[in-house]
Amino acid sequence: MRIIKEMFIIGLAGIALLYLLNPTAGFLELLPDNIPFVGNLDEATATLILLNTLRHYGLDLTKIFGKSREDDIQERRTS
Repeated sequence: MRIIKEMFIIGLAGIALLYLLNPTAGFLELLPDNIPFVGNLDEATATLILLNTLRHYGLDLTKIFGKSREDDIQERRTS
């Protein structure tokens, strides 16, 4: 059962990466990008799938974009 779960996770990440790379130069779109506020949701979903897969395997790239606990503690001390 564990092997099936791992194959599903890797397969989903592969599909998300392929969708983000989009080798068809925009011809393969689930939602057209010219629809306001909704057009980029498919790319955002593929990005979240890819980031969560990397986090599952121990590479957490979301920490790059957020504050660290030390920054938060230091900010509280100075205010």
